[in-house]
Amino acid sequence: MNSKKNFGVLVATAIMALTALAPGAAFADSQKNKNNWRNGAIAGGAVGLYGLKNGDTTTAVLGGAAAAYSAKRYEDERKNQAKASRNRARYHRSSSSYISNGRKYYTYDGHKYYQNLKSGARVRVN
Repeated sequence: MNSKKNFGVLVATAIMALTALAPGAAFADSQKNKNNWRNGAIAGGAVGLYGLKNGDTTTAVLGGAAAAYSAKRYEDERKNQAKASRNRARYHRSSSSYISNGRKYYTYDGHKYYQNLKSGARVRVN
């Protein structure tokens, strides 16, 4: 019985370590990041259920805490991804944008910019 309890604590510790180290992958693709947080929430929930099933409160609390934290970060990533998508759509569908002399002129956050369509460079117009 003691070895089962130690195994549960070991698994809970591993899950917590993985979710704590996941922010190091912040430079990765947004969708991949979001999926990692979702998977961490599922794994934390599984560890929490394992602790509840075996009567180990430490494992249950650690698993539940990992699941809650990962679910919160998943929601944050989802909202950030939606915000970035809205910003991209706003740029591409701007009614005030026009193309002249190989440059696309547009307004973003109250400032006028142009994008050189050949090089892709963006410059703020004063």
